[in-house]
Amino acid sequence: QSYFDANRKSWDERVAIHRRDDTKFYDVEKIVAGKDSLSPIEAAEIGDVTGLRIAHLQCHFGLDSISLARRGASVTGLDFSSAAIAEARALAARLGVDAQFVEGNVYDARALLEGEFDRVYVTWGAINWLPDIAQWAKVVASLLKKGGKLYLAETHQTILSFDWVEERIVPRYDWRTPEEAPIVDEVATTYTGAEDELANKKTYSWQHPLSDIINGLIAAGLTLGWFREHAALVWPLFPNMKAGEDGLYRLPADHVQLPLAFSLEAKKG
Repeated sequence: QSYFDANRKSWDERVAIHRRDDTKFYDVEKIVAGKDSLSPIEAAEIGDVTGLRIAHLQCHFGLDSISLARRGASVTGLDFSSAAIAEARALAARLGVDAQFVEGNVYDARALLEGEFDRVYVTWGAINWLPDIAQWAKVVASLLKKGGKLYLAETHQTILSFDWVEERIVPRYDWRTPEEAPIVDEVATTYTGAEDELANKKTYSWQHPLSDIINGLIAAGLTLGWFREHAALVWPLFPNMKAGEDGLYRLPADHVQLPLAFSLEAKKG
């Protein structure tokens, strides 16, 4: 619980910085004006969501929830940050979209969200904050109706073992971190490039190998429909990554190419 408390304080503090969006990392005002927040990866893979009930887990302040609602879905976003949920509700109300938001821990999602869902949607920097990936998979399965599907898009777990040291990408973190031994980070600023100094600098995160993620979903009763790896990412993990015309970040062409992201779809029985 102490891990979640520390992480929540950090995320509560980041919400106002991210919503203000001085660096245009989130492109908030363009989304308010009607732009879709989904990157080319999930936009190409999510399919037609018209009329579907979608649970968006770890939704932050709701930009993807709002975009999915604009695409015709009925969306419920869940996040443990009260500041994020307040901002998401305000945005959805302002934009008049069919998105509801619930505050709570993702592990409590089944008790917090009503009914069953056609889709569970989880993307970009979500599962690394969770200590137990097998339990997460059980929660996902519990939310889905029969025939319902999980869509997951994340930073590739392999690349998360590396860090930027002395102008190079080098191994730094174990590929799997036990629940009781998380990665402890102390960061002065948030990841958007904003200069605001955080008061709550300490966060805890976990590495989950692809095998643990996929086997967790299978053990929870889901069937893997497809799995893809991408040499592109929605954010610049390392300083040498540059954004292309599609807005995705890639390693330089003359650099050894590494898996930067993965996505999958898994179906409930």
